[in-house]
Amino acid sequence: MKYSIVVPVYNRPDEIDELLASLPLQPKADYEVIVVEDGSDIKCDKVVERYAQTLPVSYFFKPNSGPGQTRNYGARRAKGDWIIVLDSDIILPEGYLAAIDSFLSSHPQIDAFGGPDRAHPSFTPIQKAINYSMTSFFTTGGIRGRKKGMDKFYPRSFNMGIRAEVWRALGGFGKMRFGEDVDFSLRLVEAGYQTALIPDAYVYHKRRTDFRKFFRQVYNSGIARINLHLLHPGSMKLVHTLPALFTIGLCLMVLLGIILPCFNPLFAWIWALLAIYVLLIFVDALFENKSLKIACLAVVASLVQLTGYGCGFLSAAWQRLVLKRGEFEAYKKNFYK
Repeated sequence: MKYSIVVPVYNRPDEIDELLASLPLQPKADYEVIVVEDGSDIKCDKVVERYAQTLPVSYFFKPNSGPGQTRNYGARRAKGDWIIVLDSDIILPEGYLAAIDSFLSSHPQIDAFGGPDRAHPSFTPIQKAINYSMTSFFTTGGIRGRKKGMDKFYPRSFNMGIRAEVWRALGGFGKMRFGEDVDFSLRLVEAGYQTALIPDAYVYHKRRTDFRKFFRQVYNSGIARINLHLLHPGSMKLVHTLPALFTIGLCLMVLLGIILPCFNPLFAWIWALLAIYVLLIFVDALFENKSLKIACLAVVASLVQLTGYGCGFLSAAWQRLVLKRGEFEAYKKNFYK
């Protein structure tokens, strides 16, 4: 067997249904699917049972331990030469496995790969706006799967493939609850393994369904970046600090707006810069999505993404770098609410 597709899931039976429904569209049958329930209150076992006759799918339930350890649980039961890790909120396009096959055939030296993500036409306007904010050059620098980015590409666990022997050699994912996929990718590169982006192996990635959940997600991503910096000195790049700098700048702008009179030239220049940035996001999102509504929502999503990540980054920098406290995370009890 060539591929073992491992999917951790937590309280998302509807999304597992959509993911499994997209798998029979793959022209290649040399794969298995391993769904691992991470201590969910709302189980997806009945959903998986419906596909047992049409897919080589296995279902496991385990106590909650976070996505990294849940992926490890599934990977230990995998039979394929390659372990493909997908998030539960993924829909696969028809040519996904074919694109991977084609790339690996012409690049036999590759040990791990990742692919980009897109918004499916069926996604809500907010989901499309969030997808834009997480993939746009103007917000993340294009580091999450674009061909051109401000930093080297590292595979992310929403769409990641690893040779089974490489996964075993590295001991799988670490115990971090957030940022565990970046930690794994950094360890891949540090150990000398070859990674690559497969542009055509894209997935449709739902992410969060509202801005409150999205804020909580990116806030923890900001915290994770400081944790990763301490685990992997030298891994933090300029692009990772930009949301924190933006957040500080935005707070200073509001403060200056209160202190300075509206007719002060400095006041006008500061707000003009913000207006230009917002306009760039709006125009780019409009061009990409061909929708005024999504373009407007993309501006909101981008500001939530930048300030949420920035606040988490600054909070972790203060607590971990200044106060020297241990690793932590936020919104543990209501992360998905």
